[in-house]
Amino acid sequence: MKFTVKQAREYRNLTQREAAKQLGIALATYQGYEWGDVEMRIGMAKRFAKMVEIPLDQLIFYSKTS
Repeated sequence: MKFTVKQAREYRNLTQREAAKQLGIALATYQGYEWGDVEMRIGMAKRFAKMVEIPLDQLIFYSKTS
């Protein structure tokens, strides 16, 4: 099963604020990841995957411009 950033966060019962805090980023930046306004770089994607305990290849990352 593949998960979007939002689905992965919700799967781990995290709020956007909690996810942003655990990743050490601003809430607005995290929201940009979920909404597809900001592209997540590979290093952050790996940290996110570890945080939600879902393999990186099971996550769907996209941007509104792609």
